[in-house]
Amino acid sequence: MNMQTNVTSPPPPKRLEEMQLSTVLMRDIVLKTLFRKNVNTVRDLSEAVCLPVPITQELVDLARSQLLLEAMGTMSASQAGGEMGYQLTDSGRARAADALAQSEYYGAMPVPLPVYREQVARQSIRNLQITRDQLTEAMGHLILPPTLLGNLGPAVGSGRSILMYGPPGNGKSSISNGIRDAMGDKIYVPRALEYAGQVITMYDPIVHSAAEGQEEDRTQLRRRITYDTRYVLCQRPTVITGGELSLDMLDLVYNPTARTYQAPLQLKSTGGIFIVDDLGRQAEPPQKLVNRWIVPLEESKDILALQSGEKFEVPFDTLVIFSTNFHPNEIFDQAALRRIFFKIKIDGPDQENFLKIFALVARKKKMQLCEKSLVHLLKSKYPQIDNVYANYQPVFLIDQMIAVCDFEGLPYKMTPELVDRAWANMFVKDEAIVK
Repeated sequence: MNMQTNVTSPPPPKRLEEMQLSTVLMRDIVLKTLFRKNVNTVRDLSEAVCLPVPITQELVDLARSQLLLEAMGTMSASQAGGEMGYQLTDSGRARAADALAQSEYYGAMPVPLPVYREQVARQSIRNLQITRDQLTEAMGHLILPPTLLGNLGPAVGSGRSILMYGPPGNGKSSISNGIRDAMGDKIYVPRALEYAGQVITMYDPIVHSAAEGQEEDRTQLRRRITYDTRYVLCQRPTVITGGELSLDMLDLVYNPTARTYQAPLQLKSTGGIFIVDDLGRQAEPPQKLVNRWIVPLEESKDILALQSGEKFEVPFDTLVIFSTNFHPNEIFDQAALRRIFFKIKIDGPDQENFLKIFALVARKKKMQLCEKSLVHLLKSKYPQIDNVYANYQPVFLIDQMIAVCDFEGLPYKMTPELVDRAWANMFVKDEAIVK
């Protein structure tokens, strides 16, 4: 899969004035990084704070002029290529300790929020162009109704919100994951953001999959930096939540120990997908959850708040996919439904597609089929549930039969008896329990 969107990389800053950050903030991050990490040359420090060497040198010179750093003399060629080494002075260590008491954040210099907004526009989810072939390739492992891709394609390509609904066990989660797989390009994710002097950590290895990059040659005197290394090149992110989702997970998370903020889930998913699975199973009512998304869905911006109560806007550039087993009219009012751009029903398979899925799963799991057993399943068992087929059933039934075969020492071959034993575990008989 190779979906090209020509994402423009964030240009590296060339001068200190381009940083759009407080000089004190940058200086203090340099001091804290020197205090916490074993770095003492400008080149090593530039890698630690993810800034070009010339800008790092300017910050080092600033700290030296304030008597917070001092030169250690030229280091040997075997240590650092003959570069000048630096260390904190007594005043520098005191300032670093004071800065750490205010915020434990050190390392990569944060990206100012206005600068990040520009990069979000360069790599917007709405810039994606997806074709039927690309979506078909991503969904190739699924047996789907022919009309479904025709409905999904425009929804994904628009970057607008999607509600998938229908009976449980029919692949809504698998389809959501297939949409994620269809997005084959990469975007740039900042390691941290800055707003009003506060640092918000953004890059999360659990959410963001860093792309493999070429190792730079440290022996080169001049290494060419092609993009702002405060960002990490990643696959388009995917955040998947289920019944555990609560409203407070959509707010900034303040760490009182580190005195920094962590970006909420929807901000981490910027440029990618936010999947709300099993909508209706959360502690919060679905209507209340969707109400929280009204402004982001309509205006492509979200509103977050600091501990002080100050509110500010962040970009909302995420494909939101809601997945539910409930009928939309049962859990939403019409105003909420109007704000969800695409509503797509995911039905169970008909008998023909059910058999295709069954044969596909059996072949994958090496379960030998027989016509007599299949007829027994279709004619004796499914009439008991009004011939309602679901995509999860072939996997469930075949796994049950395999478990019996393993226990009894039988070959993997479908029989009417195995069908009966597997079927007995798929449903619980409605009966009174004598206490």
